Amino acid sequence: MAGCCAGLAAFLFEYDTPRIVLIRSRKVGLMNRAVQLLILAYVIGWVFVWEKGYQETDSVVSSVTAKAKGVTVTNTSALGFRIWDVADYVIPAQEENSLFVMTNMIITMNQTQGLCPEIPDKTNVCKSDADCVAGSTGTHSSGVATGRCVLFNETVKTCEVAAWCPVEYDARAPEPALLKAAENFTLLVKNNIWYPKFNFSKRNILSNITTTYLKSCIYDAITDPFCPIFRLGNIVANAGHSFQDMAVEGGIMGIQIKWNCNLDRAASLCLPKYSFRRLDTRDVDHNVSPGYNFRFAKYYNDLTGTEHRTLIKAYGIRFDIIVFGKAGKFDIIPTMINIGSGLALLGVATVLCDVIVLYCMKKKYYYREKKYKYVADYDQVCHPLSSSRHLPEGLGSESDQ
Repeated sequence: MAGCCAGLAAFLFEYDTPRIVLIRSRKVGLMNRAVQLLILAYVIGWVFVWEKGYQETDSVVSSVTAKAKGVTVTNTSALGFRIWDVADYVIPAQEENSLFVMTNMIITMNQTQGLCPEIPDKTNVCKSDADCVAGSTGTHSSGVATGRCVLFNETVKTCEVAAWCPVEYDARAPEPALLKAAENFTLLVKNNIWYPKFNFSKRNILSNITTTYLKSCIYDAITDPFCPIFRLGNIVANAGHSFQDMAVEGGIMGIQIKWNCNLDRAASLCLPKYSFRRLDTRDVDHNVSPGYNFRFAKYYNDLTGTEHRTLIKAYGIRFDIIVFGKAGKFDIIPTMINIGSGLALLGVATVLCDVIVLYCMKKKYYYREKKYKYVADYDQVCHPLSSSRHLPEGLGSESDQ
């Protein structure tokens, strides 16, 4: 209890004030200068030169449009001889910051609404009507079950459904991809950016690009890094993948446009930097439901007025265009803040040297004696008889010392 009271009294009635002690030591002096140089290198090299701590920054605001070009031909038993152009393989025609190019498909021609047998699988193969539940619909069913068991072919019976008939059979995507020539299609990316804080805007079709040049250039990271036209095969290859493998089941590619602009320099030096990566995961050991696909239909009526449709399960590559970056420009406020922070960090050198000198060195007790001086209360010094019993052990008046 007495120790607690003494500690509380010391906390309430003692005051620490800094004392400057000049230590003439090569070891301590070099250590202090080394720490100060490291702090200065961090403040000047990292904060001001690399991170441009003297600038105010702003994030990019962006808009993107994309346009594909290319024509190919297929000749299959289901479709016959057919030409494919942009209106056929870009679905839908316009999207926000992305574009889908169909590379493969499963087509079910001339469907009409009616009654027909389901595609055989373990859930709908039957032997009699008792095996079929009227009105049931499964997750993978093509329609609503009628409750009848009908012939699918000469040897197999399946449950009958009310659906678009004949129902789609999509066991496996064609391989190689039907539109494998899409590897040579091109994609024009038009990107406009704006930094509202600095009222600065620019686009990726640079001022020196002419119409003639735009009709012939193809992006290349080394020879033509600012051409906004990309060959689809090159996009996938730059991400480290094979276009022909990706075209079979589809996937998602990211086209990244980075705008990092130093607005203290000329506006012409603010340039886009392109990079590419595949966004859908590809795990060799666990590759359930790979790729990217969806269904759409084209509807028409025959001469009798009966509605028909052609159902297309489209596999393809979706190109997502991702724009990011920041701009910086000199401003006095962040400059002064970072200068102040740097000066404050210089105090770390003193703290570090104090810790090493007072607690780690062999002569720490000697330095500690020089660093700290214990001064008693003035009243105790002036009236030693009345208060000497309260002085710390070893301390007396100035005349005693």
